Amino acid sequence: MRNPYAHIVEPLDPKEPAKKIYNLCKLGDPRYARLPFSIRVLLEAAVRNCDEFLVKKDDVESILNWKETQTQSVEVPFKPARVILQDFTGVPAVVDFAAMRDAVKKLGGDPEKINPVCPADLVIDHSIQVDFNRNLLETLQKPLESLPGRPQVHTQQRLHTLQNWTICLPSLFHNDFLEGLAKTIAPLSLRKWGRAGRKLLAANIAEEEYLYSLCRPDSLQKNQDLEFERNKERFEFLKWGSKAFHNMRIIPPGSGIVHQVNLEYLARVVFDQDGFYYPDSLVGTDSHTTMIDGLGVLGWGVGGIEAEAVMLGQPISMVLPEVIGYKLLGSPGPLVTSTDIVLTVTKHLRQVGVVGKFVEFFGPGVAQLSIADRATIANMCPEYGATAAFFPVDHISVKYLEQTGRDEDKLNYITQYLKAVGMFRDFNDLSQDPDFTEVVELDLSTVVSCCSGPKRPQDKVAVTDMKKDFESCLGAKQGFKGFQVAPKHQTVSASFEYNGKEYKLSHGSVVIAAITSCTNTSNPSVMLGAGLLAKRAVQQGLSMKPYIKTSLSPGSGVVTYYLKESGVMDYLSQLGFEVVGYGCMTCIGNSGPLPEPVVEAITQNDLVAVGILSGNRNFEGRVHPNTRANYLASPLLVIAYAIAGTVCIDFETEPLGINPQGKKIFLRDIWPSRHEIQEVEREHVIPVMFKEVYEKIEKVNERWNELNSPSDKLYTWNPKSTYIKSPPFFDNLHYFLVLDVLTCPMLSRLQKLQKYHISPAGNIARNSPAARYLTGRGLTPREFNSYGSRRGNDAVMARGTFANIRLFNKFLNKQAPQTLHIPSEETLDVFDAAERYHQAGLPLLILAGKEYGSGSSRDWAAKGPFLLGIKAVLAESYERIHRSNLVGMGVIPLEYLPGDTAESLGLTGRERYTVVIPEKLTPRMIVDIKLDTGKTVKARMRFDTDVELTYFLNGGILNYMIRKMLEK
Repeated sequence: MRNPYAHIVEPLDPKEPAKKIYNLCKLGDPRYARLPFSIRVLLEAAVRNCDEFLVKKDDVESILNWKETQTQSVEVPFKPARVILQDFTGVPAVVDFAAMRDAVKKLGGDPEKINPVCPADLVIDHSIQVDFNRNLLETLQKPLESLPGRPQVHTQQRLHTLQNWTICLPSLFHNDFLEGLAKTIAPLSLRKWGRAGRKLLAANIAEEEYLYSLCRPDSLQKNQDLEFERNKERFEFLKWGSKAFHNMRIIPPGSGIVHQVNLEYLARVVFDQDGFYYPDSLVGTDSHTTMIDGLGVLGWGVGGIEAEAVMLGQPISMVLPEVIGYKLLGSPGPLVTSTDIVLTVTKHLRQVGVVGKFVEFFGPGVAQLSIADRATIANMCPEYGATAAFFPVDHISVKYLEQTGRDEDKLNYITQYLKAVGMFRDFNDLSQDPDFTEVVELDLSTVVSCCSGPKRPQDKVAVTDMKKDFESCLGAKQGFKGFQVAPKHQTVSASFEYNGKEYKLSHGSVVIAAITSCTNTSNPSVMLGAGLLAKRAVQQGLSMKPYIKTSLSPGSGVVTYYLKESGVMDYLSQLGFEVVGYGCMTCIGNSGPLPEPVVEAITQNDLVAVGILSGNRNFEGRVHPNTRANYLASPLLVIAYAIAGTVCIDFETEPLGINPQGKKIFLRDIWPSRHEIQEVEREHVIPVMFKEVYEKIEKVNERWNELNSPSDKLYTWNPKSTYIKSPPFFDNLHYFLVLDVLTCPMLSRLQKLQKYHISPAGNIARNSPAARYLTGRGLTPREFNSYGSRRGNDAVMARGTFANIRLFNKFLNKQAPQTLHIPSEETLDVFDAAERYHQAGLPLLILAGKEYGSGSSRDWAAKGPFLLGIKAVLAESYERIHRSNLVGMGVIPLEYLPGDTAESLGLTGRERYTVVIPEKLTPRMIVDIKLDTGKTVKARMRFDTDVELTYFLNGGILNYMIRKMLEK
């Protein structure tokens, strides 16, 4: 059918009549100019895709009438311009596509019809782990006898002797070696280098190549080698997918974090495709997809299941959201970082309540923020609960595109198009301010230096209060702000030996310090700030304890480029913050092992050890099993707390450390100002860096280039594989719908579990059901890898569902990845209990509290429960993406009526539940739940739209899509 809005199509430039736009200003509707800029993006997509089938004129009218419809739960379709995936969530998406091809062939269809319809980019960034760090310094502190083929001379003695010498290197060594050696021993303040020095080297080292190997920081290479060793099978599968499926681009490992690569390289801002210009927009299989909102590209995270439907050409069905206008005023103080701003915004918006809403930033304060600052704020959108955190495009956005090496022609049409359709913003022009549902304000001058923790990103703590807050948390009742340590145990400490020297740990000791994650490593201001702080720390003679696991995982190669060019990289390395990989590492749980003496000291004395990271999530058990307290902080504060070695420090009155001359060095002595950082950024962050890095991004990884992958259109599943397995989702799929399930009462056993510990993530515990499965397949613990790397294997993932060690199950009234099997009264791992219920023919139900699914936006948080036999969840409220994923898997999301909870209704978890499903279903209808005690309770069925009901009736969204493909 012809688009009913074809009359507003016109060339953007009369000189290029083939390049057209849908000019929304030509709608002649005064409501358009009052719409929030984020809603204008939804409107343009609806107008351009209007076919009176998937998108109707009524949908366009609903969006235009947003001021009235925003509070009416009106459903509208949205067709994003593209999809972005990372490998943890991307692998199961490609597995599902491969399985869908098999299903279509089995049902007599053409399997090659299963392809992404809209562009899809997959960035491999979640597979690398911090196995190696601080290699050089630690190697130099070990006896040479521990190194192959070397005499027993303790390296510390060698360094002590070398400290009396200077670098006056002879022609004994080649230039590359000299450069590496100079960088290694220059910080040792050597005063002389002569014949005795050469003799010492000859006696202790034997040949120049060996010393050169010590002088080359190789944590990065070793971690990347291990990444390929562990994930070769996954990578081969993804490379097969890049060839088998059209319209899918794979960015190889070692390139950077998906959100930063998206920001710096993949983002179009305005699409130029099929003869039309239109706004860039996207959904992604990572909740922090919202980071791209900082550049003026509307995007948010969805479940992998929902993303797959978009890839297949389906619109997202969404409830038209309220839009909170967040007005920024003033300017940040000279010592404030963008991290401080985002943690302040996160706590503020949590208090305001923005779950399920858009947040749109406006006001003169926005003009004071760089795109990197805006992207940092937008990145943590899931932590304050909003769907999107939108910064409309302005002149600073265009300057950023220029800075990151975008072509001048693109910059011209981006600016011209957005101005033509009324989507270009001037934050100092009050007349452009649109209507909002509600306006809240933040004066940037009131922001102070802060962290968040110890267990949630919204629990902001001013740095001035950190010591007092942590000490308060120690004795507080177990919870988000409490560890319930008995008073007599709060002063306990533990001694241990590491590399021949004795150290002490106590509550609050830092054992992990990671500059990591998409949140901050995309931001030159905080990265260069960290470098300047490290430089001054080294110059003042400060260092950090060697047992602290330090790491630096830049968001892209550009970060390393400008850290080196500005001269701060060496100082970061000297403090232990070597580049260990390019990807999402510590923040996602890929923190790697801690030294065994550290682990023993923590576990044997039940210490509350600390991880400090520049990430966006710090839920207990996520970062590392042995760090019960985890704080989010700017990269600068990560270094500061690592030098201090504890969070039990008042930076105002206590020194970071004492230098070799006996002088106390305070944090204020080495902290760079915002102005100083901006000067360095202006000089060293330049377009040529971005062009050089991204021109070769898809071909630079030689190991990726050498991977062999089949060229068949159908994937040949390996039955011995423990990484890639054909999922059982389509095993019983029929061409025609089977609806008898709707007329049957559903019996289910209660599993009473709280919040966000659903999806398998992090390392696979040796005593877990997943470990037993892998061991039974002949694998050793060293070969387990992480849950994230095995998301392509449903057998592992089902066993890892609800396997988080910090899961609090009220059946047991303690933290454990276990539950009570009612008939036998046995305490079992959740998977083992589910297996027993399955053998007894009993489907399952979960009782949950508020925001069920928070922190688990992944599709396996829904697929896993589905495979455990869970047919419904009854919760007080849901995290947005998780509810959508439950619907996508055909699991019923039930919600207590206002004022009801499990406690108020007297539910114990030992009852048997029958969910009465009427023959005629309507969105958000109220249904009866009958208990075997004779009691009936009511709950709302959270299928929010007719489309979601359609997915449920088909047994899930993928089943629906297969049937649609077969109809064609």
